[in-house]
Amino acid sequence: MARTSGDIVVAAPAADVMAVIADFAAYPDWATGVRSSAVLTTDADGRPGTVRFALDATPIRDEYTLGYTWDGDASVSWEIVEAGEVLTSMDGTYVLEPADGGTKVTYQLRVDVSIPLLGMLKRKAEKVVIDSALKGLKQHVEAAGA
Repeated sequence: MARTSGDIVVAAPAADVMAVIADFAAYPDWATGVRSSAVLTTDADGRPGTVRFALDATPIRDEYTLGYTWDGDASVSWEIVEAGEVLTSMDGTYVLEPADGGTKVTYQLRVDVSIPLLGMLKRKAEKVVIDSALKGLKQHVEAAGA
């Protein structure tokens, strides 16, 4: 099954972008729909390994846990390790690459839900999530560096 993707250029180095991505406590401040997040475990490098989320993004209101795999400041991927009532599957990746004036961030996402949705509507919802997440990430990183 194909992932939906989008990208944006953030005027900051990859390490700064990845630091914001790894700061799950701040997600409710900039990640649309994230009501709360809590790091449950960390990996050998001290980065979050599993994170519990409470999401309130109409029409989805749910709680779920994601497991993360980090590749330095180049990428991070995740998959659902404890599904919620609505979110039955989720996997995604942020890939960071050097770009003129900063870092190109590519976000790929695939979500499955327990409620029936046409494939077209699901992809549209994924695209909205991706676009709002990338815009929020860019604003948050650039504001921190200003």
